[in-house]
Amino acid sequence: MPASSAGPLQIKRRADRVVATLTRPEVRNAIDQDTIDRLHELCDELEREPRTLILTGSDGVFASGADIAQLRERRAADARRGINTRAFQRVRGLPMPVIAAIDGYALGGGAELAYAADIRIGTPALQIGNPETGLGIIAAAGATWRLPEIVGEARAAEMLLTGRILDAATAVAWGLVSSLYEPADLLAAAHAIADRIARNDPLATRYTKTALLAPRTAHPEIELELQAKLFESPEKERRMAAFLESRKR
Repeated sequence: MPASSAGPLQIKRRADRVVATLTRPEVRNAIDQDTIDRLHELCDELEREPRTLILTGSDGVFASGADIAQLRERRAADARRGINTRAFQRVRGLPMPVIAAIDGYALGGGAELAYAADIRIGTPALQIGNPETGLGIIAAAGATWRLPEIVGEARAAEMLLTGRILDAATAVAWGLVSSLYEPADLLAAAHAIADRIARNDPLATRYTKTALLAPRTAHPEIELELQAKLFESPEKERRMAAFLESRKR
């Protein structure tokens, strides 16, 4: 898997996937402006050439939050720019699935980056949540609307209003992550998920994500239109013919 280093984000590429590793271990992978710039560059690439994205962190930490040294200097105009928000929106809207492989801390902006993923897995060391109100700010990069969709309104309100940090077992019980693996096995587990995705029709996978991200008012018409396109696709014909042939054996 060819690798490239771009400051705080190490990128490894395959034909069907990209692994992006947050690499600022001296500050527990805190998300700074440079990280956000690299995320935008990666989204540019994956919007042009759709592939599954695996997001993870280095040195036993996913991301400890936004870089507080930079955050302290930001003012109202910076908040309205949505520095982290816009990057995480692009991650969420990528054409192919995004898998967050989370070890250790995923706090504040780090948690919100994880919430932008389609699939989240973790380790027993996982600690995830949003302590922003303790710092005099709110979780404004997606938590207030994504977290209720993931864990429900009551649990999201408890987390966001109290700053509660969930341990791994609670995160699984609440549906915030789907499964846990030992740290040495975490990336392999993420690749196994990406392998399963890669065995499916890429267009059908993209359309499934499109339907999942659509507003509730768009259903069921959006599924019907996407399905209509797939019903005319050569890949649907090929895969169904192969399935029927296999049943004859």
